[in-house]
Amino acid sequence: MKNQFLSKLLLFFSAIFLMVYGIIYACADGDYGDFSFDSNFTPETFVDASYEPLFLSGDVFYSIRFEDNYNTRFNESIRTDWETYLKGKADSATVHYFLFDSSAVAVQDIYAFYKTKKSTKNVVKWESKLKLKDSKIKNFIDFLFLAKQVETVSVNADYWSYDPVAVKTFEDVGTVKAIENNYKNSKDAFLKNRYWFQTMKAYFYSDDRKQAFDFFQKTEATVPKNVLYYRALSYLAGFYYKEKEYAKSNYFYAIVFDKCPEMRVVSAYNFHPQEEKDWNASLAMAKDNKEKAALWAIQGYYKDEVRAMEKIFELDPKSTHLDYLLTRLINKTEQNINHSFSKTDESNDVKKQTVSENKSDNKKKIDTKVLGLVTKISAAGTTAQPYLWDMALGYLYTLREDFSKAEAFYTKVEQKMPPKKLANYQLCLLRFVNNLSKIEKLTAQNEKTIIKDLKWLYHELPKEKGIPEFRYQNATNWSKKYLAALYRASGNRVMAELFDDANNYWWYGNNFYDATADLQAMKAFLIKTNKTELEQVGQSVYGVKLAEINNFQAVKATFKNDIPAAIEFIKQSDSLQNTVFYGNPFNGGVKDCHDCDHVAYQKKKYSQLDFLTTIKTMQDKVVAKEEVYTNSLLLGNAFYNITHFGNARIFYESKIAGYGSSPYSFREPIKKMITDCSLAKMYYQKAFEAAKNKEQKAKCLYMMAKCERNEYYNKKYSAIANVWEIPEEEVNFIAFDGFVKLKTTYSDTKYYQEVIGECGYFRTYVNQ
Repeated sequence: MKNQFLSKLLLFFSAIFLMVYGIIYACADGDYGDFSFDSNFTPETFVDASYEPLFLSGDVFYSIRFEDNYNTRFNESIRTDWETYLKGKADSATVHYFLFDSSAVAVQDIYAFYKTKKSTKNVVKWESKLKLKDSKIKNFIDFLFLAKQVETVSVNADYWSYDPVAVKTFEDVGTVKAIENNYKNSKDAFLKNRYWFQTMKAYFYSDDRKQAFDFFQKTEATVPKNVLYYRALSYLAGFYYKEKEYAKSNYFYAIVFDKCPEMRVVSAYNFHPQEEKDWNASLAMAKDNKEKAALWAIQGYYKDEVRAMEKIFELDPKSTHLDYLLTRLINKTEQNINHSFSKTDESNDVKKQTVSENKSDNKKKIDTKVLGLVTKISAAGTTAQPYLWDMALGYLYTLREDFSKAEAFYTKVEQKMPPKKLANYQLCLLRFVNNLSKIEKLTAQNEKTIIKDLKWLYHELPKEKGIPEFRYQNATNWSKKYLAALYRASGNRVMAELFDDANNYWWYGNNFYDATADLQAMKAFLIKTNKTELEQVGQSVYGVKLAEINNFQAVKATFKNDIPAAIEFIKQSDSLQNTVFYGNPFNGGVKDCHDCDHVAYQKKKYSQLDFLTTIKTMQDKVVAKEEVYTNSLLLGNAFYNITHFGNARIFYESKIAGYGSSPYSFREPIKKMITDCSLAKMYYQKAFEAAKNKEQKAKCLYMMAKCERNEYYNKKYSAIANVWEIPEEEVNFIAFDGFVKLKTTYSDTKYYQEVIGECGYFRTYVNQ
């Protein structure tokens, strides 16, 4: 049936949900974000999928699948069970429809048909697909008729809502009694089991605790201990919570956690000792060591894995819960490790670390209690998966810089590890981390020991589709930073840059290229033909290509007005030279509106190469005294548009320069370059001097005034490091030189009226 007790339980105990949610965060050491990418240890290698949402995570639960299947968790098993019972008397699609789709009306019509023999459209529709005279089909419909009435309150579409959802109670006492009578009278074991569960469910949603307790106590011994039994037991646990009998509630949830993997997350979610006495009382109720181990397993999820694991090891060393908690313990240990090779000092500045500094810091963070516990359990060899404990211990020794001991354990693991791809990959990854961690200084010899693994990690694993859960991303990032730190210590800035992806932030660009010497060194390296294998690996993972460096040089040369050099660089930028401007870079308007320019009609579209060669042609004409006004004005527009204020930001945006809609999105050298309108102003001045009438002069003056305005604000806010720190103030309508001359000398021009109409800034200046 389309039911899932948790969906109702979360609403029924909404207050409980809030308390449990708070406990989860309070006991999770404040972790946040997706932790899986900060880890080298993949829990899925060692424990089954029922634990997955309980893996260590910054979220309340590790897997989002837990959050979106309240009503459908058991659908597959329910459908299979009914298909087996019906023995081919209805096909799979039909069974699915009646169980889970909007079939309530059809069920009612067929049920009524059995009672009255009155046919309806639904009866006619389904009698060709269902053998309505068959006794098992009739039993199926009879069951659905009662069950779907309970579903009117048990199935909730708004199980995840920001707004309070009214708790609905099943008030139809007659239906509840009919379900219980069918349980008592049924001779078929399958139906009897189903009606037993439906009786418990009906009492739960009727909030009839006494009847539920009485019914369960009278019938429990006769019921098979299957999923239905444990679902009903969780209803009982919920009732005990409602009665504030927390010890009993937690005890029953622990049994469900242990015996019913399908409800492992649900039971852990609702487990909630109020006080120490409740916890001790729950332990006292446990009938055997397995039940005690289950209680400790859930307690270990919320707090103190070490204590819980010690207890479980004493009680039931082969418990799968013990293996599960080990994965959380190792992942929690990893949380303390600094993978970044940088550290924030007392003045809040981030400083790069050497390999030895990073290792020294991390070694101190390995809890001796954790190492002692894992060593003890590994040595005993009595767990269900001894290889897991040996592998975990090897990893802890790697983090403690005892690389020979780590390798000894990995060799031991290799001899008894199951032949699973994920397990093999996990061992390979941890071995690689151990091998790279040994290296304090790169040599031609030790480079050979890591090349194969680096290629596997950087190139082969990202293409692997069969193991999406495998956590290799952290090793990828860590290894690059490790190699970068080694190269940085040796003074090899190029190789350090190749592996240090911390520089490759797309929004900030790459400050490595701000130094001309570094830029030239990188270009020389990229065109070198006799690279070592490790150099080839470094180049293969680097995010900047030679063409992009040439493009960046073309941009810098353009802003320096060295157009011949810019053209040569842009020709070496491969396809980047064909990048087309969104708007016409030679147009200049009263308003700076790049979006307007982008959608305006363009007779010609300019690529970056077209743009630069056109600039060169215009500059040659200015030198030759040909159409000086027109060419100078267009050149002014071109150099204005490639600044932040114009319509051609696409010209300078790149992986090296960076991207952003504000100058403050860029590092200081780039911000200074893209806000400098001096070249544009120079060409507007040339155009003004060559102008033949007042209209032309008026336009040039206004364009120069725009440059003055930009320069004013650049200087005013130059000391501000962050755009969010700019103080709010009233707009100052400055009398820029161009504005003054335009008002006093050219107010009789048409262009003056055009400016008055379009530029509110100038209009306010004039009016005041």
